[in-house]
Amino acid sequence: MAEKEIVKLQTEDVIMWEGKPIADGDKPLRKKVVKLAKIIGGPSGMLNKIDANAPEYYSLAGSLTDEECDFCIAIGLRKIRRDDYLAEKLGWTIEKTREVGHHLAWLGTVREDLFENDGHFEYFLPIFAPGLLEIMVVSPNAENHPEIRRAFNQYTHDRLKTMGPMIPDGYGLMRVIPITRALPKGEPVDDRDNLDYYLNKYDYFSVGECSCRVSRSSMGDGCGHLPNDRCLKLGKAAKYFVRTGKDREITREEAYKILMDCEDEGLMHCIPNIESIKDGNTTAICDCCGCACFGLRPVEEFKTTDAVASNYRSEINPLNCVACGKCVENCPTNAIRLGVKLNECTKTKIEFSHPLSKNTVARAERNIDYRFNRENVIPETGTAPCKTWCPAHISIQGYIKMASEGRYTEALELIKKDNPFPAVCGRICNHPCELHCTRRDVDQAIAIDDIKKFIAEKDLNAETRFIPKKIHDYSSKKIAIIGAGPSGLSCAYYLSLYGYDITVFEKEEKLGGMLTLGIPNFRLEKDVVEAEIDILRELGVKFKTGFEVGKDASIDELRREGFNAFYVAIGAQNSRKLGLDDEENENILGGIDFLKDINLGKGKKLSGTVVVVGGGNVAMDVARAAIRQGADKVKLFCLEKREEMPSAEDELEEAIAEGIEINNSWGPKSFKVEDGVLKGIEFKACTSVKDENGRFNPSYDESNTQVVECSCVLEAIGQSFAYGNLFMGTKVEISRRGTVLADPFTRQTNEPDIFVGGDILNGPSFAINAIADGKEASISIHRFVWPGQLLDAGRDRKLYTELNHTNIDLNGFDKAKREVPKNLKVDTKSYKDNRGILTEEQIKKEASRCLSCGKAVVDPNMCVGCGQCVLQCKFDAAHLVKKSSIYATNFDTLLPKAMGHTLKRGIKIAANALKRE
Repeated sequence: MAEKEIVKLQTEDVIMWEGKPIADGDKPLRKKVVKLAKIIGGPSGMLNKIDANAPEYYSLAGSLTDEECDFCIAIGLRKIRRDDYLAEKLGWTIEKTREVGHHLAWLGTVREDLFENDGHFEYFLPIFAPGLLEIMVVSPNAENHPEIRRAFNQYTHDRLKTMGPMIPDGYGLMRVIPITRALPKGEPVDDRDNLDYYLNKYDYFSVGECSCRVSRSSMGDGCGHLPNDRCLKLGKAAKYFVRTGKDREITREEAYKILMDCEDEGLMHCIPNIESIKDGNTTAICDCCGCACFGLRPVEEFKTTDAVASNYRSEINPLNCVACGKCVENCPTNAIRLGVKLNECTKTKIEFSHPLSKNTVARAERNIDYRFNRENVIPETGTAPCKTWCPAHISIQGYIKMASEGRYTEALELIKKDNPFPAVCGRICNHPCELHCTRRDVDQAIAIDDIKKFIAEKDLNAETRFIPKKIHDYSSKKIAIIGAGPSGLSCAYYLSLYGYDITVFEKEEKLGGMLTLGIPNFRLEKDVVEAEIDILRELGVKFKTGFEVGKDASIDELRREGFNAFYVAIGAQNSRKLGLDDEENENILGGIDFLKDINLGKGKKLSGTVVVVGGGNVAMDVARAAIRQGADKVKLFCLEKREEMPSAEDELEEAIAEGIEINNSWGPKSFKVEDGVLKGIEFKACTSVKDENGRFNPSYDESNTQVVECSCVLEAIGQSFAYGNLFMGTKVEISRRGTVLADPFTRQTNEPDIFVGGDILNGPSFAINAIADGKEASISIHRFVWPGQLLDAGRDRKLYTELNHTNIDLNGFDKAKREVPKNLKVDTKSYKDNRGILTEEQIKKEASRCLSCGKAVVDPNMCVGCGQCVLQCKFDAAHLVKKSSIYATNFDTLLPKAMGHTLKRGIKIAANALKRE
């Protein structure tokens, strides 16, 4: 993708001449623009050809007159010239000089400073980047000259490709400054490595748009990190930006808050490195991300880390690390990935990156797709299976560690970064994390769900629940969530953190979807669901129940009401049918419909023998509910053998404990109905459930049958979809199996403003899968509603792989019995959830059984020492360590430094080449 993008920039995009598109060669190059382009390019301008395709040229040619070029040339690169000096040099009147200077300042080509004591203006011609180009990009003029914003992208690609390896440590034009809160505690810190120093040194501040993000967004290449209020200016630069209408003035306190908010959002800081940082000078503080900002491009695409990095590097203490993964998710350069802590796996050799700036060969492999190929896990080792197998990739190892230390509120906060409904999931999750837990190789899996359930009890109490802080105020955008089940509520939760105006539409009178209507109270009591929905209410989410989109209002009508995007997650609401004769009999019911009626207070009363058809978790719920509805005996029949049953082991055990009779390897053949009265159901023996290709394709022995007498049959063989007129008038397509066709990563349908998730995207599944869909859809929707944002650039692909269980030695671990909650006595007359909760003492014992499989690993060749990992780490595992004390002087020293570095590098490359020969 990235390679094509670069070609497009150089060949397909038009060149602008006086604001109009021309073909290269249609007009002769303007000599004064070429001369100015050479000057503002600095070393790059001297070394590179300036033609119509050069970003230095075409960014200026459409906006500047020849007279204005004369004005800039008269100033000279990075010289300060007064208006009277320029007037004399150009032979102009002072009035004309000021008029041209004012216009160039508005364009962003020169910086203009007013000295009130004598009324004179001073003018300064910045280097092309960082400097002049960033200013031109945010100038109103760029709205009519998109080539200016495109030039920023091309310049940082074309010029850094050749210039990057020449730059010595600490002498890049932009440089990372560590997050102050991440600097080592109790150690001396040089002022120049501390942002607080710059905030205290200057008295005037402004904030405006991030030039990198403006450039990206104008090309439809944004990453979802919006440009507004992301670039701080200091001192003279701030006054210039405010005076020319590019920024707004702010106080020091406001500047500090912006920095804190950006850091909390996962951003880091860079400053221009050409104003003599050695003397503590700079002009701006940029709040950067690795997925859009050009200042980090040398690292991510060209692997010239040293030029950009701070004096610090990150180090991870493996003893403290619990592989929560937050450092990985927030590292701007993908320098940190998850690996393993267990003995044998740590012996595996890991291939780190090879930086171009210090390589002993002339070239290093570039990462042209760096915005799309981020990795979460070191491929050579894999990482903790619990993190890998959880559909939402919750930081399981992390919250278990916090629970062991009694940090329950922090544990709840950590869980909610990926799952806003821990109390719900602690009761109904199918916990694939436990099925793959490494501890199973020693004795029994960690009781992960029980630990989560204990932590989440705080969420049920209004006084102790965790309410997250909102990140932004995007209330100007209205989002409609259709369906108040786990996926829709999850999407609403994460969008609410960005301050969107959210309305959830639910056709039933109760919120919660299948959580409320499809799961019986003995597994999930409804006050638990309500408690977690209350948090969404506190975050400002609005709910409209008894409202069916497609019936009470169409999607198009909601668009006219101002809704900017839609997330549809209505779930698989109906029961699937067997397709046998007499299936419409009043005593043959769909399992989902049966449970829904019970939860609505109108459940069917049963008696005699009841047969349940199905072997999954829903079938277990239906069978147990049937007993509570009055059935004398419940018999469950399923196609699968006992070891093949899709139900969770604990749910099957609970059903058996309540007297449910399990009959394996039988499939329904016919209903026995006489004079409209159900008498029984006939089954045939199932010899296999899947064919040789592993597809569901049951085979039967038709000669082996049995008839089971019963008063009622409850079908729990699956769920189906009911869309009604929901998608009428849209381009949304439905697949042959009834699901909605959408991009599996972005969740976007053929109708661009409609996104889907949960069962209608993937087919009937578990609540945790639906919750994960909701979070991912919220990211796409956030990007969609703002112009110029790509739905996939810079996103975490959640590509996790587990460690190799055969590559670890677990012989040294003591066997410790898994802690089990003390359950209440089985009561088949009550819908009360009789499952107990671990005690605090049990929590600490159970948490101590965790093997702490995973850890984070830093690639030292990609780390820029920004400190995001330290800020994110809640376990004192990530630290910044000072590795150098290099502070650039000013722009004039860069060229000789670069030339010396290039010469040394060339000698080293040549020497190594001779050795190989």
